[in-house]
Amino acid sequence: MKEDCLKIIEHYGVNHQQRKLAEEVFELQEAIFANWYDTDGVTDVGYVEHIREEIADVMVILKQIQYYYEIPDEEIEDVMKYKVQRTLKRMEKE
Repeated sequence: MKEDCLKIIEHYGVNHQQRKLAEEVFELQEAIFANWYDTDGVTDVGYVEHIREEIADVMVILKQIQYYYEIPDEEIEDVMKYKVQRTLKRMEKE
């Protein structure tokens, strides 16, 4: 997958793919809000499928950018763990 992601970002260019990321994040936000504003309180399977597809689109472009800038998975995982722990600490204080 790494080679394919690099092939895509090198073809279209990093600036183009960063703009594409913004589009995909917006589409994910729309998919999430469509479920959020559903007033019957039931999560439709169609919503979940739509959200799953949009998450995948965002993650594919994020991977392209990650590989382009040569950021190892471990470094991202470390930052993610730090941010989760920081949030948990904030929650304890609330």
